Amino acid sequence: MQAEPEFGIYIPQIVADYGTLLDLARTAERTGFGTLWLFDHLYSPGLPDHPALEAWTTATALLAGTTSLRVGALVLCNNFRHPVLLGRMATTLDLISGGRLAFGVGSGSIADEHRKAGLPWGSAAERSERLGEALEIITRMFTGDHTSFEGRHYRVTDIPNSPKPLQRPRPPIHIGGAGPKYTIPLVARYADVWNVPTYGLRDWVALTAALEAECARIDRDPSTIRRSHQAVLAVAPRERGLPELRARVGRRFADEAFGVEEGYIGTPAMLVDRLGERARQGISSFVFMIGAKQAAATMELFATEVMPQL
Repeated sequence: MQAEPEFGIYIPQIVADYGTLLDLARTAERTGFGTLWLFDHLYSPGLPDHPALEAWTTATALLAGTTSLRVGALVLCNNFRHPVLLGRMATTLDLISGGRLAFGVGSGSIADEHRKAGLPWGSAAERSERLGEALEIITRMFTGDHTSFEGRHYRVTDIPNSPKPLQRPRPPIHIGGAGPKYTIPLVARYADVWNVPTYGLRDWVALTAALEAECARIDRDPSTIRRSHQAVLAVAPRERGLPELRARVGRRFADEAFGVEEGYIGTPAMLVDRLGERARQGISSFVFMIGAKQAAATMELFATEVMPQL
């Protein structure tokens, strides 16, 4: 049986005016989107001098300004916060938001911001090892009264975490990426949701097999891990608007990493077909990247013309 699809919006907080983000969050909530995601960087990647708001503070404010929307960062950078502090922050925000924290965490993606801030970076293997230790600490804190852990990067002795998060058994943990060597083992062990970036669909069959093999190795049922896909969304009310829409999206998301060709760009009928195809692959959660200027209109159109058919 296919899980009911969930839809989220990824809107990087590259703004100087918080009110703009709050309006978009309330639009997402009103139109039936379940989550709103931010980025977690010290400044906007590629736009270091452009105004940008810090992720955790912004997520806290957005949760205070909404009533049902789940909010988080896709993903939090593990290197910015000690895992004990992050565990306490996540627990607290889940409690005060009424169980609406969306908790995504990763190993870090931009070396330059770490260098500028004097933060540790290291190889992919080292960062993944550091993230694995952090996840072990945080997951223990979410469910246990006291946590002790001794690893290569972190040492924690009898740290309490009370009260517990509101979501049980814990706030769902989102881990993103498509690396079979480092990411997939962490997904198998710790993730409740595996967020697959657009480019990951090219190797979907192999990655799924790798995840299932890793789950078998640690005796976990892979069906307990929900699959999420993050990709560009753009909707044209009618077919005659598609050429202009595709040109605009191509300019806005020109970097190859966005993988526009694997995204969701088309008329409502086209999107219903494509989303249905992805659901049959086993993807049940979708995170749509939208330019901030088009976000409100896109959410309205998607909610009116696409959601009811799914």
